Amino acid sequence: MAEAAVVRGDEHEGSPHATDQPIPIRQLYRVPEVMELLSMSRSVIYEQIRSGRLRSVTQGRARFIPAAAVNDYVSLLVDESQGGHDRPA
Repeated sequence: MAEAAVVRGDEHEGSPHATDQPIPIRQLYRVPEVMELLSMSRSVIYEQIRSGRLRSVTQGRARFIPAAAVNDYVSLLVDESQGGHDRPA
């Protein structure tokens, strides 16, 4: 089984609670967590999942969004916003 990547608390510069305790890096997020991360409503998150713009996986009845999918979605939004603002109306 692959080991989970960890970041030590003291590796974060300026961290007020620097410790030697390993902090697991999340690979999967639940929809409410992604809602908070992206500052978007539940309906918008599910709309983006249905349209294929935000990838998700299911395990049993639970739906998860991989961390990589969140990063890809943010990159997609940035790319789209850069493409439309440089053109004259």
